[in-house]
Amino acid sequence: VQLQASGGGLAQAGGSLRLSCALSGRTFGSTRVAWFRQAPGKERESVASIYYNGAGPSYADSVKGRFTFSRDSAKTIYLQMNSLKPEDTAVYYCAARQPGRADYHSWGQGTQVTVSS
Repeated sequence: VQLQASGGGLAQAGGSLRLSCALSGRTFGSTRVAWFRQAPGKERESVASIYYNGAGPSYADSVKGRFTFSRDSAKTIYLQMNSLKPEDTAVYYCAARQPGRADYHSWGQGTQVTVSS
C-alpha cells in the first residue's frame, strides 16, 4: 500500500485544517491507518488511528474531542483538526499497517501543520 498525505498549512489558534491520506495499492478493511506527528526536537508520536473500513477510531488524549476521522468513497481518509493549538504544530505523517503486521510499514511523506498563537 502507498500513501499520499496532504492538507497541511498555516492556521491560527482555534482554527481548523483537514489532512488527507490517499491510499493506493492493496488495502483491506482491517488495514490500520494512522496519523503520527513530529515536532522539532521531539519524538514522533501517534495522533490517531482507524481501520480502513472506518471501524475502531482511536485518538491520543491530546487531540481527543478536537480531531475526527472521516473518509470518502475513494481511498482517502481525512483527519479533521478543529480547535487547533500552537502545540499541534508539527510535521504530520500518515502510515498504514496491513493485517497481521505489528508495525506501521508504509509511510506517506510528511505535511507541515503550523498553528500560530
